[in-house]
Amino acid sequence: MARQPSTTLDDARKDAGLTPSEFWLRYFELGGMATPLEVEAYLFGFLVPSAHDHEVLVHALKERFSELGRNHPVPHADDVDDDIPPHHPRDRGS
Repeated sequence: MARQPSTTLDDARKDAGLTPSEFWLRYFELGGMATPLEVEAYLFGFLVPSAHDHEVLVHALKERFSELGRNHPVPHADDVDDDIPPHHPRDRGS
């Protein structure tokens, strides 16, 4: 069964040892414009990030894994689009 993008991001955030606030700060430092509350909503599946925001979130996670000397594949926005179920807010047909 395919995993939701928010679940993958939140699992990776936890694996990287980042709190939601620390994750938001890294995202913001890379140019992300969402508020801390919006990023938490992305993580918990209440909001769906734009493709751009998803890419910035993934970049923040990959930088953290690099700091830890680990290689952790976090899917990019293009990779998760195929996993989104029909009638999901990011479904282009909605």
